[in-house]
Amino acid sequence: MSARPHFLFVFLDGVGIGEDDPAVNPFFSTTLGHFIALFGGIPSKDNSVLQNNSALVESSDALMGIDGFPQSGTGQTALFTGVNAARVIGMHFGPYPHSQIRPILEEKNIFKVLNDLGADVYFANAFPRQFFEYIKSGHARLSATSMSCIMSGVPLCDADSLRQGKALSADITSERWRTELGYPDVSPVTPFEAGRRLARIAREHDFTMFEHFLTDKAGHAMDRKLAESVLKNFDEMIGGIADAGFDDLTLLISSDHGNVEDISIKTHTLNPSLTAVAGEYVEFFKGRVGSICDVTPRITELFKEHFVRA
Repeated sequence: MSARPHFLFVFLDGVGIGEDDPAVNPFFSTTLGHFIALFGGIPSKDNSVLQNNSALVESSDALMGIDGFPQSGTGQTALFTGVNAARVIGMHFGPYPHSQIRPILEEKNIFKVLNDLGADVYFANAFPRQFFEYIKSGHARLSATSMSCIMSGVPLCDADSLRQGKALSADITSERWRTELGYPDVSPVTPFEAGRRLARIAREHDFTMFEHFLTDKAGHAMDRKLAESVLKNFDEMIGGIADAGFDDLTLLISSDHGNVEDISIKTHTLNPSLTAVAGEYVEFFKGRVGSICDVTPRITELFKEHFVRA
């Protein structure tokens, strides 16, 4: 066992396990060599469980016993708290957390829970000045991730953090900062370099989360080229993380609902969410993430048993 374990949670918005059909599923119409090398293949509805000596892929139910298409507000709240938020309000709701479930998010989000256990928690996404101005406006509608950080007193990284290599852009490469956000001095990085950086950041903290939302955006756009490009960047980032090694690092990848795995429709899907784990504590998650509500409780239990020192 490593002297000091570290945990990296990569949250992929809108990624489910779909059909093995390249006509609709970009996971099967592009080459994702790093993901395949690490996890042993690409999961499908007919082959949703993959495992080797150091990695595991399983499906996680995103419907939570509620009819209708799952949404980000309730899905992310469930993923980050372990509470079936859709059942609490009697419906799937999104894209932002419903007012009735915000108290649940405030009390039980993974940043707060792990921080209360004594863990050093970190949110690795960098935000531009426009985002901080939006928060100050008093009319902010926030995602569950940024809301959880603000509720828990976890600092949000800014442009300086990105320049100093202490954070990642949500688009992985930082290209949007130069082309859309007004930061010509922010140097782009390759997705592989971004993965190496993320692994280094994770080793500086007990628990680190990184959120990538372009997967969901590509699914809603029904844009094959965009979806394949986004997945290739994600795959290269995984390659960079894997290149840094897993001796003292556990990687968990999970999502709130399906979307990009079926670009034939504009909506979210009814497919189970992707959950994948690599590193030292793979067996801790095997057979225990059947629902997105199971992810945070398993991480919390892992920290209680192995990560938090007396």
